[in-house]
Amino acid sequence: MDVNEARKKLFAKRNSVQRIPPTYDALEQHMKRSVFQGGYVWGQVLVPQPLLPSPTSWGWRQTEDGSYEPLWTTLPEALKICFELVSCGCKKGCRKRCKCKKANLQCTGLCACKGECQ
Repeated sequence: MDVNEARKKLFAKRNSVQRIPPTYDALEQHMKRSVFQGGYVWGQVLVPQPLLPSPTSWGWRQTEDGSYEPLWTTLPEALKICFELVSCGCKKGCRKRCKCKKANLQCTGLCACKGECQ
C-alpha cells in the first residue's frame, strides 16, 4: 500500500485530518529537501566555497525577495478540487436528498453507498 492509498482508507474511515499522512507528493518534496540538506549542504560543510545545485530542483522555491522557502507540494490547492470530496450518507438507493446528486457528481467509494446506487 502506498501513501495515497493509506490516505484514502483513513479518509473513508472518517479519521480527523490531523491523523491522515501527507500526500506522496508532499513526502517526495520533503525527501528532496532532506537529500539536498544532508547530501549537498552538510556533505560540503568543510569545503571553503561549496558548489551547490539550485535549491529549486530540490523541494524549494524562490520567493520574490530572492530567499527560498519549502515547496510543500506540487498538487493543486484543495479548494480548487474539493468538490471531489463530496460524499453522501445514502445507505440504500440515492434519491433527491443525496449530496452527490445535488452537486451533480457520481457517488464514489467514499460514500456510505460505496458508489453502488448508480
